Amino acid sequence: MSPGRLEAFSDGVFAIAITLLVLDIHVPDPSTTADLAQQLGSQWPSYVAYGVSFLTIGIIWINHHAMLRRIKAIDHEILILNLLLLLCVGLLPFTTALMAAYLKESEGETLAAAIYAGSFLLMSVVFAAMNWTILFRKDHLLAGPIDAATRRTIITRGVAGLLPYLAATILAVLSPYVSLAICGAVAAFYALPLASGDEETAAPA
Repeated sequence: MSPGRLEAFSDGVFAIAITLLVLDIHVPDPSTTADLAQQLGSQWPSYVAYGVSFLTIGIIWINHHAMLRRIKAIDHEILILNLLLLLCVGLLPFTTALMAAYLKESEGETLAAAIYAGSFLLMSVVFAAMNWTILFRKDHLLAGPIDAATRRTIITRGVAGLLPYLAATILAVLSPYVSLAICGAVAAFYALPLASGDEETAAPA
């Protein structure tokens, strides 16, 4: 299978997942007596969770494209890893809605935050595994030579996001707001270009 076919299939999953995120943001009911501004403002957890998840999926999509650009062919192991990655991406609309629904609640909010951060952690682990497999175990499938230092830089910058996501998952027990803030900070960090000036944006993996 060519990388182009895999990328086209994956793009469809990314597009659906990123579109489903907005479904948790609802138009206020005009038949109620509540003020429109108040109703809109009460949905702020949905806005924040949507923004963090949209940015994270967008960055993963950008870097998924960059990762597949490095290879000239796809084998069975890469296909399986890609399916696992798409499985994780497909879960994000659910975990985002869960986080938004329970963030302000007095019960269940810590578990919801842990699941939300944990879904990012799981996705990042799978992305890192796929990236490492392509760069080191499947180097014979690379489209061109990549020196060892560059490979290590790509992997090192990628796995740097694992510890913050792990911390966000654990700290959800103390405060779901802290967990959400960490996830947002990781997304903002990985939205920055590489210091080397490479066109690729680092993936949170």
